[in-house]
Amino acid sequence: MNIRVDHNVGISYPTGPSFFKEFVLMTDATATEPCNQPTVERPKGSTAVLVLSDGTVFWGYGIGKEATVVGEICFNTSMTGYQEIITDPSYAGQIITFTFPHIGNVGTNTNDHECENSFARGIIIRADVTSPSNYRATKHFSEWLTAVNLTGISGIDTRSLTRRIRINGAINGAIAYSGNGDFNLRSLHRKANDCPSLAGMDLASKVSCDDTFIWSTGLWNFGNSASIDGFMPPPPSLHHIVAIDYGTKYNILRNLRNLGAEVTVVPAFTSAETILALNPDGIFLSNGPGDPAATGSFAVPIIKELLRSGKPIFGICLGHQMLALALGAKTEKMKNGHRGGNHPVKHVVSEKIEITSQNHGFVVSENTLPKSTKITHRSLFDGSIEGFEIEERGVFSVQYHPEASPGPTESDYLFRAFLELIQKMKKMDHA
Repeated sequence: MNIRVDHNVGISYPTGPSFFKEFVLMTDATATEPCNQPTVERPKGSTAVLVLSDGTVFWGYGIGKEATVVGEICFNTSMTGYQEIITDPSYAGQIITFTFPHIGNVGTNTNDHECENSFARGIIIRADVTSPSNYRATKHFSEWLTAVNLTGISGIDTRSLTRRIRINGAINGAIAYSGNGDFNLRSLHRKANDCPSLAGMDLASKVSCDDTFIWSTGLWNFGNSASIDGFMPPPPSLHHIVAIDYGTKYNILRNLRNLGAEVTVVPAFTSAETILALNPDGIFLSNGPGDPAATGSFAVPIIKELLRSGKPIFGICLGHQMLALALGAKTEKMKNGHRGGNHPVKHVVSEKIEITSQNHGFVVSENTLPKSTKITHRSLFDGSIEGFEIEERGVFSVQYHPEASPGPTESDYLFRAFLELIQKMKKMDHA
């Protein structure tokens, strides 16, 4: 394999017409040819390297924990909320490329976690991390990365990397960060090449909670400093929602609690019998990582029983996909996925456009949805399904993240729609 070097950006990539012909047809991000140890001019002072499964090499500078990590590389176009993105369990098994160059400039704090741990494999950023400049910051971004055991690389031409993913699809990669600067590119290429595809992989069971618990925190009150006092007291509990945790984000639970409902969170494997014994007024199916078809092997039978109960059901992201599978539909892996806070979605009935926050690499196959479902939302990027409902059964879901953490808040009406559905069904039960 020939290696071409761009000395300005510290990147090398394979060349030759046969390579690019095969690369375009590549589906699971595996290398098409053996990778010889490339001779690449390395920038002075570099402490980290990114090696893709196709043999491409990016040199950069390590941030966070010194380690070697491997995963599927994706990109997120959000301009804010990097801490929320990194702690979103839906990124399990993935290395996140941030297209916005200024990552780390507002620092970090304990209140912006969407999960206690980060399940992402690593991060890729363009610019050096600067000192924080935000009144809520309590820790430097680099220190925080080390504290959550996350490895990253800076100084990367993220535009070049993102264009590569957009054109050719998802690809695996390995990041190695070592202060002594000793790297074996051949070994890193082999690690990236051997990394399994997310297709067929259940990750929801790995990020779900271990035990049932009650969520009690309300929404964040903007304008406050980073302290527990910054969260608003939730309203009195008039209803009961059981949330199945496939990798839920904290701000989703805050929005559910803000409806005036007691929120009981249960592990992904919890049986329908156990869930229904909690006497919920509504059931929520959370977001999460991995291939929905793989998670569906244990989750779909549970959801089918819950559907037969007649309880209102609301699903988000992976929960949306799991609900579709339980109704008999199928899902498929996307070429790039949708990840960012600027995705336009059309509400089909009202024809209003919502700018949404998204993070998913799989999608519901439209021609497999049963005729009883009504498509309610569509992506204006690619026309894919972003929401559906079965009105007479009190069931609906969306592919995106209406809790807006991070992202715009114009889709938070969906939580109120869930509350209205719960109230309507309770009145019918007592009629």
